[in-house]
Amino acid sequence: MSFLRGSQGRIREYSSSKQSSQLTMAYQIEDAAGTTLSFDTLYSHLRTFPAPLYPPGKARELELTARIASLRVHPSLEAALHLLNLDLPSAHFLVRHMAAAPAFEGMFLHGILHRVEGDYDNARAWYKNVSESGIFFKVWGTQDQGLGFIDRVEALVKGGKESLQPLETESARELETVIDWCVEKFGKGQWDDATGAWVRQSDKGRAIAEQQITGEAGGRRF
Repeated sequence: MSFLRGSQGRIREYSSSKQSSQLTMAYQIEDAAGTTLSFDTLYSHLRTFPAPLYPPGKARELELTARIASLRVHPSLEAALHLLNLDLPSAHFLVRHMAAAPAFEGMFLHGILHRVEGDYDNARAWYKNVSESGIFFKVWGTQDQGLGFIDRVEALVKGGKESLQPLETESARELETVIDWCVEKFGKGQWDDATGAWVRQSDKGRAIAEQQITGEAGGRRF
């Protein structure tokens, strides 16, 4: 998989030794059986972490990047799992190919990604772009509700008086609702040719995106 240059930031340290040990055991089972961990196993593990709010300095578990990619699920679902793992470069590689209608799922995730990395103005622009879509209505109902959430997260990150726990709860609900929507729409099966999910970009947008690529796409078609 190719990667984009990710913005560096800060993130609180979380204790996850129990969760990591549980997944390590699953890795050992996987390696012994020669099979791939399922979508449900990886998703359940990622949900044990607090929902993403602060700009991350690095992915939570670097070894999960390849394991998430190996699922070969619809690119929107793969991007969502990378977001839960705070692997923004891998998520960005995917969502940049879904940057126009009718790929509203990818566009919405693009906005969530920029919210997580702390680019709040860009996040607001993406939220506005999808505010009349079914998936956005499912999550937020109105544009003002979604934009208000970004405002509250920005206030928290910048040292405001917003409470952490309600925002983590909302962040978790946002991503879980998007994932549920994508599972219902696309299923959990493999998409070996991911280009079927892509939306053609303008020449200008494609040129900008290509300048950000730093590696090869790998075995799956992108």
